[in-house]
Amino acid sequence: MSSQIIPVEPFDYVVFGGTGDLAERKLLPALYHRQLDGQFTEPTRIIGASRSALTHEEYRKFADEALKEHLKKGEYDEAEVKKFCARLYYISVDARSDAGWDKLKELLDDGKDRVRAFYLAVAPGIFGDISEKIRDHKLITKTTRIVVEKPIGRDLASALELNNTIGKVFREEQIFRIDHYLGKETVQNLMALRFANALYEPLWNSAHIDHVQFTVSEAVGLESRAGYYDKAGALRDMVQNHILQLVCLVAMEVPPSMNAEAVRDEKLKVLRALKRIDSTNVEKLTVRGQYKAGASAGGPVKGYLEELEGGVSNTETFVAIKAEINNWRWAGVPFYIRTGKRMAERMSEIVITFKPIPHSIFDDAAGRIVQNQLVIRLQPNEGVKQSLMIKDPGPGGMRLRNVSLDMSFAEAFDARSADAYERLLLDVIRSNQTLFMRRDEVEAAWQWVDPILKAWEATGQNVQGYTAGTWGPSQAIALIERDGRTWHES
Repeated sequence: MSSQIIPVEPFDYVVFGGTGDLAERKLLPALYHRQLDGQFTEPTRIIGASRSALTHEEYRKFADEALKEHLKKGEYDEAEVKKFCARLYYISVDARSDAGWDKLKELLDDGKDRVRAFYLAVAPGIFGDISEKIRDHKLITKTTRIVVEKPIGRDLASALELNNTIGKVFREEQIFRIDHYLGKETVQNLMALRFANALYEPLWNSAHIDHVQFTVSEAVGLESRAGYYDKAGALRDMVQNHILQLVCLVAMEVPPSMNAEAVRDEKLKVLRALKRIDSTNVEKLTVRGQYKAGASAGGPVKGYLEELEGGVSNTETFVAIKAEINNWRWAGVPFYIRTGKRMAERMSEIVITFKPIPHSIFDDAAGRIVQNQLVIRLQPNEGVKQSLMIKDPGPGGMRLRNVSLDMSFAEAFDARSADAYERLLLDVIRSNQTLFMRRDEVEAAWQWVDPILKAWEATGQNVQGYTAGTWGPSQAIALIERDGRTWHES
């Protein structure tokens, strides 16, 4: 059964940073796919904007090359690409001066009645400048939205400042703080598993769940992000946004509906219930790591400091955390988090481990009874796997075996799985905020992360080395194994 494609009303999407890496790799291919699936209503336009001096035709050529490079085999359709490029326009603008803004206004005035979305695929330092220019040049209509990428600040103070700056120009309901992880098919299926089935929700609490693990590992190193990453580190780059959003979806109470505010209200309660980690417990509950030279993808790779070419840095490329949620549902249940670069493989998964059975009726010859696990794989090979104990087939007595009910999305559904950006870009046009972060969510996440950052500095907690191509420093293994548990490895 294929999914139903619902067209959206005509829109103008203005992408600031329209010639940048994000636009090239993600935004233009995502919008092309939405056209390919018939989701656009005419007249719809996509307008690139940046400081580069390009004509409309030169930008269309740029987009054509981007699609050739980043679409998968068989996805480039010459007729569709020609149609897609025909809806592309380009305006050279300067975020910190008035250069080019009148031309952008002139172009947008042709579509005053359309939904108008501004996507800020630029450095956060100029979010405020662009917002103010949009206001000053009277580009805001009744159906205008603005999309901002992470990072929303580097600590609570800067997040508040950034939110205040954008909030002076746009109403909260117009602001879409995008986290592409929330657009992933499996992330949304987490809500379907919990709230559309009678099977799990009665067991989704501390009485039945032993612990929860979140692993987001990358095989790559710095690539082209050295300047940003060394000032951020794994805690800011991954935990404060992506992973805490996953924690919220696993731990939140059942919302009264799928209304955006109802869902985000419940996520906010989780963030506010996270047990504080500070200088009194940070060394016991967190591990910082930094990769050294090793092997990845079948070949040797440099260590972090060699890639950085700076020689000295205490920035963490790996972090492991034992978190707890102080509420009735989750009291006493540890939430183990680990994320890092140059790890053994690229993988994102959530593992819910249920408590052991209270009493076994089987003798030792039957074998060890393994705790049931629900594994939700976000990438690669999106899917859901539930482990169960069954009898090993055959005569000769009772022998137990741990097996998995494994559902791969690629195998279960004979259809292409849409990229996260495809869904989120058009949710902006629909004005559906469910999968976007509200201001108070962002600030609550920083209120939990800030004390960890300050505690690391106060205690002088250094990074622990780990060899590239492994699962992180040995201290991360000790973090979970001293509780009698172990990290899940597929």
